[in-house]
Amino acid sequence: MSSINFSPDKDIPSLAGQVIFITGGTAGLGSGSIRALAKHEPAQIIFSGRNEKSANALIDDVRKQSPNVKVTFVRCDISSLASVRECATTIKSTTDRLDIFMLNAGIMAVPPATSADGYEIQFATNHVGHALLVKLLLPLLQHTAKLPGADVRVINMTSIAYQQAPSQGIDFATLKSSQPNLGLLNKWARYGQSKLAQMLYTDELASHYPEITWVSIHPGVILTGLFENTTLWTRLPVLLINLGKTTPVEKGHFAQCWAATAPGIVNGMYYEPIGIKAKRTTALARDQKLAAKLWEWTQTELAKW
Repeated sequence: MSSINFSPDKDIPSLAGQVIFITGGTAGLGSGSIRALAKHEPAQIIFSGRNEKSANALIDDVRKQSPNVKVTFVRCDISSLASVRECATTIKSTTDRLDIFMLNAGIMAVPPATSADGYEIQFATNHVGHALLVKLLLPLLQHTAKLPGADVRVINMTSIAYQQAPSQGIDFATLKSSQPNLGLLNKWARYGQSKLAQMLYTDELASHYPEITWVSIHPGVILTGLFENTTLWTRLPVLLINLGKTTPVEKGHFAQCWAATAPGIVNGMYYEPIGIKAKRTTALARDQKLAAKLWEWTQTELAKW
């Protein structure tokens, strides 16, 4: 199946009246998405991140390009559940609707570490923090879905690296550790585990809350700072496997902007760039029992938040 020819400038419709929230918006795909979506005049774009200097520079640029769009930065460390809760509280005080929610923040192939809450750092950042943010903002999403003409969408940024998850998919028994020996290529196994979790959790959200459109997106193999900041030996296998298949950084945000705005998006679908209803190539990615176990584990872990 060939990809859809998509140009954000031409193909994104008017976003008048809509409110958008993008995590990890200070650089990379998040920043690209903000700039692209702002051109179509939403009422407000909220974005989170940790780098306030970069955030302020981005706001200045967007104001020059789209002076009528309100752009708001909320500081958030997505790996910290306390920070996520503060972020959600701020957002709920800032807007009474939320139409597009991009779970964009993430880290990739980092050394073994744990988050402030004790989870493996990639799993904490890519899955657990976003899962809490979804939980806390769900009433706002559900309220918006009831408004006339609403089309509420949540875009979860997974990756084709779900294929690199360990043999058990998600090693629940050791998630509250740095998992230093998980899988053969342990940095990528931990990353693949988190990306598999994002995919499967999206499936569960689509099943539990069908009034909202939930999709998981592989943006392409994009050599952003996230990738370039890994060591040569860490990124070399990916470069070799994807030789000649990378997506230019300046087009890296196209797939998620397409998913956020194009007609005919299928709830619970996993898409590869751009607009391809992709086949899940591993049994783990199709494992409904694993998805259900992840759902229950996540609800238990987030119960006190």
